[in-house]
Formats: sequence, structure tokens, C-alpha cells
Amino acid sequence: MHALDVLGDPVRRRILELLADGESSAGEVSDVIRQEFGITQPGVSRHLRVLREHGFAVVRPEGTRRLYSVDPSGPREAHEWLSAFDRFWLPRMAALDTELARGRRARRRSTGTDPTKET
Repeated sequence: MHALDVLGDPVRRRILELLADGESSAGEVSDVIRQEFGITQPGVSRHLRVLREHGFAVVRPEGTRRLYSVDPSGPREAHEWLSAFDRFWLPRMAALDTELARGRRARRRSTGTDPTKET
């Protein structure tokens, strides 16, 4: 399964969002996912297994709990594949950044809070 196939599922993307905030137990992840998506605990466990088997999550046992966290190798693989397309969107993002900066500068000048103006 390709990294983008793993990320193509909204449940797995949501699980990764939860894990990006820090280590979580399988039960904590399951509670959130069951509430948001209405799937069963075994269904959540299958998604966690897919994430683990494809390098997106790691698990460590702590007593009877299983604690999950993000494994950077999966997101890195997705990023490497997507980076081939950077040339299509990075220049547009840079242009947007320039326009946003111009707008901020114009607002500061119109309100008299431009630090580059002499007082």
C-alpha cells in the first residue's frame, strides 16, 4: 500500500492528527474515532494496524495499555512523493505570501501604525 493510499482514508488521517498531538493510548484514540465516525473499537484497531504496518505509527506497551505515536517514516514517504509536485504550487504560495504582506503593510500605513514611517 502506498503512503497516499494510507492517507486516503479519513479515519486514518484523523487518527494521525490525534497522534500528532502526542502519544495516545489505543483506548483514547478509539473513543474519539468511535464518537466522530461511529465505527466500532475493532474497526479502529484495524486502522491503527494499517498505520503501524505502513510506517505511520509506532506502538509501545505500557502495562495493559498500548500507546501509539506517529512514526515519521510514513509521513516522510508521502512528503517525498508529493515534493515532485512542489513546482506547481510553491510559486503560487510565494506569490500569495507576497500579496498578504502587501495587504498588511497597506493596512498599517492606513492606520498610522507603520513602524517604517517617521514620526
